[in-house]
Amino acid sequence: MRRDHIRPYLPAGIRAALGSAPRRIGLLGGSFNPAHAGHRHISLTALQRLRLDEVWWLVSPQNPLKATDGMAPLEQRMAQARHQAAGTRIRVTDIERALGTRYTIDTLAALRQLFPATRFVWLMGADNLAQMARWKRWPDLCRLAPFAVLDRPGNGTRALAGAVARRYPERRRSEQAAATLADAAPPAWSFIHSRLSPLSATALRAGHRPA
Repeated sequence: MRRDHIRPYLPAGIRAALGSAPRRIGLLGGSFNPAHAGHRHISLTALQRLRLDEVWWLVSPQNPLKATDGMAPLEQRMAQARHQAAGTRIRVTDIERALGTRYTIDTLAALRQLFPATRFVWLMGADNLAQMARWKRWPDLCRLAPFAVLDRPGNGTRALAGAVARRYPERRRSEQAAATLADAAPPAWSFIHSRLSPLSATALRAGHRPA
C-alpha cells in the first residue's frame, strides 16, 4: 500500500504521522454503530493510563463478525464518531476502506508498514478479549503489537478466563506498568480497571440506555 494512495483517507492529524518521529498510538477498531460515550471513555482512559499521544478510531466498513442488518451507512457512523471524539486527542478514520482490509490482523500489519516509526497499542474492551479467539489468526495478531484490555461491566472475569488471556499469562503487565506497554515487545498485554461505563451500541440501537 503506497502512502500517496492512503493519504486522502487520513485526518490531518494522522497524515502528519507519516514519516514523523516515533509516537505512541492506541488503535480502537470496530463498527461504531453508533459511536457512544463508552468508546470515548475507554479511549480517554487509555490515553492517560498508557501515556499515549493519540488514539485512532478505525471505523470498519463491515465487521466480519457482525451482521449487516441494522448496520448504519459508513458515513453516518463516521459522523457520529467525529461528534463523540470532538475536543480530544482521538482521531477518527475509515482507513480500512482504503486498505481494503476486513480483519484486524491485516489492518494492523498494513498500519505497521505505513507507519514503521510508530508504536501501536491495540485497544479493546473486555467483551472483545472474551471473544478474541474467534478472530482471524489471533496468535499472529498478538505478535504484531501489544494490546490493552479496558474493563467492561460484566465481562472482566469471563475475559480473563478466556483462551487468549490463558495463552499469555506471563506476558501480562500489571496496571502499574501499563504506561510502558507501548514500548513492550509483543506479545504483551495489560488489563486496565477504571470507572465502568454501562453504555453499549446494542442498547443505544434498541432505543434505551442501561439503567
